[in-house]
Amino acid sequence: MSVSEITETRQYLTFKLGNEIFATDVAKVREVLNLTTITAIPRTPDFMAGVINLRGSVVPVVDLRLCFEMSKTESTRNTCIVVVEVMLDDEATVIGALADSVEEVIDLEPDQIQPAPRIGTHIRTDFIKGMGKRDAQFIMILDIDRVFAADELSAVRAADPNKQFAEVAA
Repeated sequence: MSVSEITETRQYLTFKLGNEIFATDVAKVREVLNLTTITAIPRTPDFMAGVINLRGSVVPVVDLRLCFEMSKTESTRNTCIVVVEVMLDDEATVIGALADSVEEVIDLEPDQIQPAPRIGTHIRTDFIKGMGKRDAQFIMILDIDRVFAADELSAVRAADPNKQFAEVAA
């Protein structure tokens, strides 16, 4: 969905990575969890923090800061896991995303959202749905499906033990 397709007020969950504020459509968010024990999976990319047990289900957790080529997420009392449902390889997949902190749920009108900046051909911004503006602050609105659709992030799918066990059993 592009900015031009946003024709009504939408709600977004805002969260911080470093000093920047990001947002994703609340319709994609399942829940926000306090940081819990994350079990590392050997031989996975650096951005793959590991997996958590979410009420009996194994959920892969990704360090969004590393996905965006920032420094690794440090564990603080505000660090949390935003559990989202994304479309990955045309299948709904539940993924946890580490965030430095969750801020709030906000409403943004279509006229408060501008298209993502075009910075040239070598820098990818296709995962940014738009730039929200609230007061004097910019909020990067993520197209969370595209964040996790990149080829390197397909490793999350491969690291999903539920999927692997289902394929072995088939």
